[in-house]
Amino acid sequence: MSRIEQLDLKPVVLRVQTDLFLRAPHRDRAARETFASLACGLIPTVDEDTARIVAEKLSSHSETPTAILDALLARGGAVRAAVLAGNRAFAERAASTPAEEPQPDLAMVPETLTGILASLPALQREALEDLSRDGRPEVDLSLAKNLDIALGGAPLRRLTDRARHSGELARALLARPDLAAADLAPLYLHADPARREVIAGAIEATAALRPCPPAPRGLGTTLATLSSKRNVPAFIQTLSAALGLRPDFVATVAEPDARYDLLALAMRAAGLQEEEAVFVFLTLNQGVARSTQRVTALVGLFRAVSRAAARDLLSAILDVILPERVGEHVPYHGPEAKPRPGIERIAAQRAPAPSRTIRSLREGG
Repeated sequence: MSRIEQLDLKPVVLRVQTDLFLRAPHRDRAARETFASLACGLIPTVDEDTARIVAEKLSSHSETPTAILDALLARGGAVRAAVLAGNRAFAERAASTPAEEPQPDLAMVPETLTGILASLPALQREALEDLSRDGRPEVDLSLAKNLDIALGGAPLRRLTDRARHSGELARALLARPDLAAADLAPLYLHADPARREVIAGAIEATAALRPCPPAPRGLGTTLATLSSKRNVPAFIQTLSAALGLRPDFVATVAEPDARYDLLALAMRAAGLQEEEAVFVFLTLNQGVARSTQRVTALVGLFRAVSRAAARDLLSAILDVILPERVGEHVPYHGPEAKPRPGIERIAAQRAPAPSRTIRSLREGG
């Protein structure tokens, strides 16, 4: 990764390794030498803010290798000031040659960087938070493949969100045995059939607990008519409007096969009948219709999930919340309701209902 010109992991690695060094319960000679070799190779190459932060953390620590403080002093400016402010005793002998501390082998630093992220089994929560916020594909992939760390909470949500648009990252997360199936629902389109079945099963367990709005009346007939005419833009616009989605929701998926899988889930979520969905699979796109295997797979996907689960999967994949009702509903009977046309005329013609006054009731009339 360090050989990629536009990729700079050095500041992240230096901050992570510094935090790990400071939090370590024991620091033997080998650990100090390893940290000194790595840090001294990175300090001359990182930005000033990173070097200053590292200097503030390490300057007052009694076990910081002298070679690291020398490297920080050599940066000058605010970095040197941070070292001197944190370690007055070292400032008096900063000009002397450090004794018995290993000098960094700069030629070995690139090789160290290539596997540094994937080989950190003791990654602390703060470091994992920093790395998951970095947003670089190589960092995300290293974290996803690192089975020695526990992914969860905000770091997992960040990786999963970016994996929606990265097949490689999605497959790495789906291959992890320690992640709950429900947490992987956003990656459903990237999963193999066996993994999809597990994810759908986890979604089914909770989908039935929420109310499912009634299917739009006549939607299946309308979509079948548009499909027979192969009017794809109008078909997608009608389907998206019925679900309360953006008109371009299909375009958020890059792979053509995955787009059709998404359409199958959307039709299931919208409440189409199976025969209506099959008709769409056979007419909307001739390339799909000519493949018996593809049509069979789409029908299988349509059958595999309930309508409620399809709505939840669609929400997870697109990172949206499907509305319970599309369009504003104004009740006829309520204080906020507007009178229907002619209601005043009908009310005026209606004879008043008989009534008794309170006085007549008291008099026993």
